[in-house]
Amino acid sequence: MTARIWVVDDDRAVRFVLATALREAGHAVEDFDSAQAVLDALHAREPPALLFTDVRMPGDDGLALLQRLKAMLPQLPVIVMSAYTDIASTAGAFRGGAWEFLSKPFDLDNAVALAERALPASSRELAAHAAAIPGTTAALDGDAATDALIGDTPAMRTLFRSIGRLAQAPLSVLVTGETGTGKELVARALHRESPRAGKPFIALNTAAIPAELLESELFGHEAGAFTGASRRHVGRFEQADGGTLFLDEIGDMPLSLQTRLLRVLAEGEFFRVGGRELIRVDVRVVAATHQPLETLVAEGRFRADLLHRLDVVRLQLPPLRERRDDVPRLAERFLAVAARRFGATPKRFARPALERLRAHDWPGNVRELENLCWRLAALAPDDTIGAADLDGMPAVAAVARSTGDWEGLLADWARARLAAGAGGPGSDQGQSLYGDARARLDQALFDAALAHTGGHRGQAAALLGLGRNTLARRLGSSRKRR
Repeated sequence: MTARIWVVDDDRAVRFVLATALREAGHAVEDFDSAQAVLDALHAREPPALLFTDVRMPGDDGLALLQRLKAMLPQLPVIVMSAYTDIASTAGAFRGGAWEFLSKPFDLDNAVALAERALPASSRELAAHAAAIPGTTAALDGDAATDALIGDTPAMRTLFRSIGRLAQAPLSVLVTGETGTGKELVARALHRESPRAGKPFIALNTAAIPAELLESELFGHEAGAFTGASRRHVGRFEQADGGTLFLDEIGDMPLSLQTRLLRVLAEGEFFRVGGRELIRVDVRVVAATHQPLETLVAEGRFRADLLHRLDVVRLQLPPLRERRDDVPRLAERFLAVAARRFGATPKRFARPALERLRAHDWPGNVRELENLCWRLAALAPDDTIGAADLDGMPAVAAVARSTGDWEGLLADWARARLAAGAGGPGSDQGQSLYGDARARLDQALFDAALAHTGGHRGQAAALLGLGRNTLARRLGSSRKRR
């Protein structure tokens, strides 16, 4: 299907490659370098069927352009592009009516496929994407905990897009992931970016409350309902009316309370413990767990019908070891927050220290990294934190013994091969040694780049400074050598 598509970006190279790919797919494409150029064109000729826009541009940015376009052409699908992927930008794009958010650098084949899906979108689909949130999101305080939900790896970009979409829909969400990955931060982001943002956000760790008190904590109780209940207590559901209730470690909830929770989710009403008055509430529930709930259901420890009520949409948080490239940014962020809290000059990590942090597996995930940064902010003697400062941190210090500097490890490997009989420079054996080393280096770089881009070869090639065909050819060559 041929369609008129406009591409808006102040980066000429991005405009060229995207427009070229769309033209090769059979579309009529025009490109513009600013929001004002688009608005001027709309007054002079027929509007497009689809528009791509960058976020950060001189003059009006892409989100301001999106707002103008939705006022003028509410049915126009707009795909927002940005190299700066975070909750504020993705949620802002979807709140403004974007059809999709495309993270840079992007795979051209994926961008074209996305355009093909956007073009035949029905009015109903567009309206769902354009559901607006009243008001605007206030800037976060620098110490806000939600600022720790940052990252630029493919897994985090996907998470941010999901939050941007789900924040606008009153659906129950189940957040899963290992301990310390930031499940409560996701719940807070869903609330902050939703129409419920002006109402309470109430969090409760169900594993931290004794089972005999959890019912009262959730639903409240009347005076005299049990020994020690001297006055009425308003429970968390009532406190969260109109807002969001975050139930952490939901897998630890007793079966008897799961039945009551199921009724509230289904009917939106309950009785306080010892009460006769039916309480009605409007609460969005976001639940979280590090346990496999399907396994608990099979073992009879969790109700299947409750799981289905909670698991309308599931968000899986990746462990920190699977997004190591986010570690430096998180670490610098935590150091900056600690410095503000202490009223001290911000410290910074030297590159060897950051490499040490990236190499660590972080069994405690983001929480472990945050705690380490706070200790370093308080205890490190200099403003620059070096690798030696990590030696006093046993968990991270252990990494040094297994990583070292790669050049030194390569030299050790070469010396061992030569000692084992490999020939000197210019001999067949010497060439074999060099070829083997290069093949291993190529494969390590390719594997790292492919893991970083989620398997997208085009993006991996761009990160390595290679063409896509060159990457494929050298991948095959390195594998044959090995």
